[in-house]
Amino acid sequence: MTVPLTLRMPARPDDQPQPPDPAVLAAALDRLEASGGSAPGRPDAETRADAEVLLHARGADLDRLLAVAGALRDQGLTEAGRPGVLTYSRKVFVPLTHLCQDRCHYCIFVQTPGKLAKAGISPYMSAEEVLDVARQGAALGCKEALLTLGDRPENRWPVARQWLDDHGYASTLDYVGHMARLILDETGLLPHLNPGVMSWAELQRLKPVGPSMGMMLETTSSRLWTEKGQAHFGSPDKDPALRLRVIDDAGRSRIPFTTGVLLGIGENYAERVDSILALRDAHARHGHVQEVIVQNFRAKSATAMMGAADLETQEYAAAVAVTRVLLGPGMRVQAPPNLTDAAELQLLVRAGIDDWGGVSPLTPDHVNPERPWPHIEDLARLTAEGGYTLRERLTAHPHYLREARAGAEWLDDRLRDRVLALADDYGLARHDALLGEFPSSVPLSAGHTPRSASEKGESPALSGVGGRLAGLLSDVQGDPGGADDAAWVELLGADGTDLEELAALADQVRRERVGDAVTYAVNRNIDASLGLPPERVAELAAEAVALGATEVCVQGVPPTAAGADAYLDLARAVKQGGPRLHLRPTAQHAPACPSPTGSGSCTRPASTRCRARARGSSTTGSGPGSRAAGTSRPTAGSSSSRPRTPRACGRRRRSCTATSSRRATRCGTCAPWPGSRTRPAGSPS
Repeated sequence: MTVPLTLRMPARPDDQPQPPDPAVLAAALDRLEASGGSAPGRPDAETRADAEVLLHARGADLDRLLAVAGALRDQGLTEAGRPGVLTYSRKVFVPLTHLCQDRCHYCIFVQTPGKLAKAGISPYMSAEEVLDVARQGAALGCKEALLTLGDRPENRWPVARQWLDDHGYASTLDYVGHMARLILDETGLLPHLNPGVMSWAELQRLKPVGPSMGMMLETTSSRLWTEKGQAHFGSPDKDPALRLRVIDDAGRSRIPFTTGVLLGIGENYAERVDSILALRDAHARHGHVQEVIVQNFRAKSATAMMGAADLETQEYAAAVAVTRVLLGPGMRVQAPPNLTDAAELQLLVRAGIDDWGGVSPLTPDHVNPERPWPHIEDLARLTAEGGYTLRERLTAHPHYLREARAGAEWLDDRLRDRVLALADDYGLARHDALLGEFPSSVPLSAGHTPRSASEKGESPALSGVGGRLAGLLSDVQGDPGGADDAAWVELLGADGTDLEELAALADQVRRERVGDAVTYAVNRNIDASLGLPPERVAELAAEAVALGATEVCVQGVPPTAAGADAYLDLARAVKQGGPRLHLRPTAQHAPACPSPTGSGSCTRPASTRCRARARGSSTTGSGPGSRAAGTSRPTAGSSSSRPRTPRACGRRRRSCTATSSRRATRCGTCAPWPGSRTRPAGSPS
């Protein structure tokens, strides 16, 4: 479906946030100066209110704000043991693909397949092209390879899916992992992975080849995502809740993570504060946010927002300073040096930044191609003019490397030695380190398993040197039934090489038992809590059939006012619209089963199927279970979409306290025993 883009024109004066009364701003500055920038014990609502007011600081008021923010930054650098030192990372920018499933209205990085084909550009960079860039960067002293790309383009563009299939990759992220491994092994550059939204499992697969990762939060404003004409409308990966989940998952995975906010894309001042505080909260939970980027919007030609105004310099500086105040002295705050004119960079130093981010002596900023990187020598001179020294860091910030050296889990075991070999004792980059001097040690499972091996039924990970669970895995492979509970609990803690071998064994068992066919169901979810009228439900069911769906999953609890038969009414409406649709309610949303007798109560949820069977009806295809399968593409072997067939009720005695003289009886509200023509006692009449 094509989503129309509504041009966002330059903001009109009446669209701008109204400045507060001067006395209100002065009072907020007085409180800030009195506290030295910290606000211990202050209510969060008061912190938010003051921060929103401080974003309006301009002129002399801005000078007061910058003084506090700069002092906080200096305090943090001293506490970190690097007084007066600002950092940057010497990098190459590797744009693996310019295709993307999102439609951000300000983005010039993303291209359509037609434009790429017209320019003679492949949907993805080849391995040879990636290595050519990385090797040139290594020769120029770079130590970081930034892998940036569009989000899951195969979900939108068939040409992306075809390229991945032709080259033997399950997904774009599979290719990212393979290229990161190749860069590590062939050049010694450290990949910083920035592929967009990642699942928890994908984060685990990429951690062995990514010393650090990143994804901009950009904003917590769901309004910019849901409203037509706003910057993120039509971009599935820009859901703020989804992006916050990725940031949290990275923290749970102990990954040094770079994130940040993008200012000037239509958010208001309250939303700016909310976004910064959301990142502060994520870091408080996990300690993994290694830096927060405060990026200013720059309009790009040939985009839907090409007529929008760039973020004004003083407004930007105030936002950087408020970010420093909210995040405190211990957080690293970055401002991209190429997005601000050189003459104004000192303003950002005064605002409290302590990192310039990645700067490349070789590649352009492909996201902002009209804004060249400053020469590193010039950046060092500008930093020195502000009274600071510029030092090179690695992809992961120094304190994560120091903690990793002491045994913390910030780096995967297979990466730790090669990353730390490039760092000095403090954790900054060693200038005398030789890239490429380390042997290949990243396992194949972190990148790409050739399909020829899968087709042969081989398990490459099992053929290598075993980990600490090698003997247990061998026993389980020979006699799964012979393993006791303690053995399975031990396997749940598998990681590193053991986890690779366990996964390979599981894949081998799957192949032997069911082959390489991965099935899925095309479904539509219907939220029962909406209380939709039956005719609307029937229309949705008929539409689902027309779109190729074979299943409807009912979620949510019907409104109380709809009565006890609400599920049955909904089921009948679904069957009216699609008689052959498989209907499945979800267990977590089904109401509790009523007690069939006075002496017991069923502990299982009552599905529509239970009640429908009790009435002699068969409106559903299966009882509650897992959430309905989606429409995502299978990742291995062949696939087929097939309707699921009804199954017999499996609720046995151990999951129901209903009394009965029959052994292992079903719940009294569920279906009678096969062959029985009588309705169970206590069932609805």
